[in-house]
Amino acid sequence: MKLALATLLAAALPGLLLAAAQRPPITGVSHIALFVHDMAKARAFYKDFLGFAEPFHTTNSNGALHVVWIKINDRQTIELFPEKQAGSDRLNHFSIETTDAEAMRLYLASRGVKVPDKVGKGRIGNFNFNITDPDGHTVEIVQYAREGWTMREKGNFLPDTRTSTHMTHVGVLVGDLEPALRFYLDILGGKETWRGTKDPKQLSWVNVKLPDTDDYVEFMLYSELPPPDKRGKQHHLCLVVPDIEKTRAMLAERAARVGYTRPLEIATGVNRKRQLNLWDPDGTRVELMEPRTVDGLPAPSSAAPPPKSSSQASNP
Repeated sequence: MKLALATLLAAALPGLLLAAAQRPPITGVSHIALFVHDMAKARAFYKDFLGFAEPFHTTNSNGALHVVWIKINDRQTIELFPEKQAGSDRLNHFSIETTDAEAMRLYLASRGVKVPDKVGKGRIGNFNFNITDPDGHTVEIVQYAREGWTMREKGNFLPDTRTSTHMTHVGVLVGDLEPALRFYLDILGGKETWRGTKDPKQLSWVNVKLPDTDDYVEFMLYSELPPPDKRGKQHHLCLVVPDIEKTRAMLAERAARVGYTRPLEIATGVNRKRQLNLWDPDGTRVELMEPRTVDGLPAPSSAAPPPKSSSQASNP
C-alpha cells in the first residue's frame, strides 16, 4: 500500500510542481534585437549619431560577426545581427528581464506556454530561453548572471554622448488583440495602461506595462499586415529624453558627420508627449520621447474597436 502511494505521488509530483509555480518578477525590457544589412552603417547610426557605446560583440566559429551589442544602460541594450535575407523583417526578437529564468520557465509551462526543456546560457554568460507570443514574435526571457558579461561591464561603456539613458518600450505588430492581451496580461502579468488611435473608428495602439517596472510593450494594431520590408515603423524602440529640443540640437550637430539626412521634426503625439522619430539605415524607427505630456495631464484612452476580430487576424 505504501509503495503504491509513493508511486502515485512520484508520478503526480511534476504536475503538482507546475501547478504551484509562481511567476517571478519581470523587471524590465532587456533589449531589442534587429537584423541589419550594413553593419558599418548601423554602428555609425547607433554609436556616432545616437552616442551609445559598443561593450562587446561575438563571432561565429568561422570568424564571421554574429551579433553586436549597443549599450543603453547597465540593463538595456540593442542587439544588431547581420541580416539573413535582404528585404526581410528587421525585428529578430525582443527580450524581457526576470530575476529567475528557471522559475519563469516553470511558471510559463504551468500556464500552457511552450518552453524549452531547460534554461540555456547565452554567449555572454546570461541565462535565457525563448518563447513565442500569439503573433509569432520571439520573446527572449533573460536573467543576468553575476558572472556574465552584462554584469561584468556594469558602470562601463556609458559615455556622456548618449542621446538617452533608458529604453521605455518596444513596439510590435499585433493582428488579434484578444490573444495578445491574454498572453501579456493574464500570463505575463502586465497591465494595460492606454489605448490610442488616429482614426476614431479604429484602434491603433495598446500599451501594456510589464509587471514590476514602468517599461512596456506597445501593440501596433493592423488590419492588413505590412510587407516584411515595410515594418520598421511598427517594429520600433522608444528612447526617453528629458528635453526633446536639446536632443534635437545635439543630433543636428552630429547629422552631417554620419550622413543622416532625414528631417529632425518634433511633433506632439496622440499620447500628448513631444517626440522625434529617427530612422536607422534599415528603416527601423527609433522614437525619442519626453516622459511627460505637454500639459502634465494624461492623454485620454480611446474607446475605438480594434481593426481585427479573432476570426480575421493572421500572424506576422
